[in-house]
Amino acid sequence: QTLSKGQGHPGGERLRSADSVNTLQSIGIFGGSFDPVHNGHLLVARAALEELSLDRLFIVPAARSPFKPEQQPAAADVRLRLLRLAFAGENRCELDTQELDRDGVSYSIDTLDEYTNRYPEAKLHYLIGADHVPTLPQWREAKRLAKLARFVVVPRPGQEVSEFPEPFGGQALQGWPFEVSSSTIRQRLGLGQAIDGLVPPVVAESLKHSNPYL
Repeated sequence: QTLSKGQGHPGGERLRSADSVNTLQSIGIFGGSFDPVHNGHLLVARAALEELSLDRLFIVPAARSPFKPEQQPAAADVRLRLLRLAFAGENRCELDTQELDRDGVSYSIDTLDEYTNRYPEAKLHYLIGADHVPTLPQWREAKRLAKLARFVVVPRPGQEVSEFPEPFGGQALQGWPFEVSSSTIRQRLGLGQAIDGLVPPVVAESLKHSNPYL
């Protein structure tokens, strides 16, 4: 089963279309480079769905991260193909290409503005890495950004989560037991090393046949 175009959301893809977007009351937004997607991303998604009682979790791959402006990620079509493989079967997850469609550096304020306009009645939960918490006041339009969503921290194993700086608020996910990073996987792929167990089997198989990281 593969992801299909979502109903009522430009660039959105999901597995089912029976429920109306008007019924969405609690939405999660999981952004990142996903370069490439790995099992840790899946575990974060499942933890967010469970702990936040989300109606839908949108997976939003960035065109280019403002935190790593010098780093050019793998081509968008490559990352999207692997994301579709990885999240196929995750019924409450939807792939949203709005940041790729906008191109250039991807800013959170633009993405949250889009969700606020499209789902004005829904509560938004925005997932971020623990290392980004102290820097939130430096994000673009920080004061307005803080009003648009509740921020949800994805901590790394053994890493303490900093207190949210004013005016931001939120919580940390508890279900994050898997320590792996996309950079480690890129390094292993660049050296021709195995990544089995680090990414979903369908993603590992796809990368064996077409490896953009060599």
